[in-house]
Amino acid sequence: MQPAAPGRSPGPATDPDDPRHPVAAAARADGLTALDRVVTGCRACPRLVAWREETARTKRRAYLDWDYWARPIPGFGPPDAPLVLVGLAPAAHGANRTGRIFTGDPSGDLLYAALHRIGLTNRPESVRHGDGLQLHGVRITDPVRCAPPDNRPTTAERDTCRPWIVRELELMRPTVRTVVALGGFAWQALLPVITAAGWELPRPRPVFGHGAHLVLPAGDGGPPLELYGCYHVSPRNTNTGRLTAAMLHDLLRTAARSAGLQPTGPGPTGA
Repeated sequence: MQPAAPGRSPGPATDPDDPRHPVAAAARADGLTALDRVVTGCRACPRLVAWREETARTKRRAYLDWDYWARPIPGFGPPDAPLVLVGLAPAAHGANRTGRIFTGDPSGDLLYAALHRIGLTNRPESVRHGDGLQLHGVRITDPVRCAPPDNRPTTAERDTCRPWIVRELELMRPTVRTVVALGGFAWQALLPVITAAGWELPRPRPVFGHGAHLVLPAGDGGPPLELYGCYHVSPRNTNTGRLTAAMLHDLLRTAARSAGLQPTGPGPTGA
């Protein structure tokens, strides 16, 4: 789905009683199409609103001819996907520019190439809306929907944004079987989301690590949810070798299989 084009900016919606606030707006969404549409109008976090819009005005020299999206980013992928990948937040000159999650920055370049290698996308590049990219059996989302300064949302911003991803997972409960947290921030942000969406966490709370794996029972007796931890696909991790392409391929392949998908293509070592 491509979000509606940006128009004039309305005023802030910082009061939880405001019908535009995530608490109320997310609860009203009766499907992922509606949720993806309404999230793009969120203005609940003044610092993030100011930053995403200032970035769009000043731009980066390489993107002076771009009309930045400069709004919250919805999830991307089919509504019945059994596999969900969760990142951190949009990049200021990546998704905040292109309007699609993990699109237009090095992190996205690595992630979509890896997904293509195992047959979960129809092409390895993600450039912008309308470029023909499709995801197969996987949806990608973030716990924070606006680009934050220094890529560091505050705890309050993360919590304010939480209703969007809670509702997303609630709506996907009939089909979602596996979630991958890309990085420690995503892991910590997901724990209260998972319980709010209907699954149970062990005590003490699980610790993040690359390859961490849990099977979480549903509180209503429905299908369990498998949770995996993966180092974030950031240049900081890949440039230092903390996360290699082989590590990413292996983990995504394992997570895809656990979700009932059948990843294709050669393994990281050519096996």
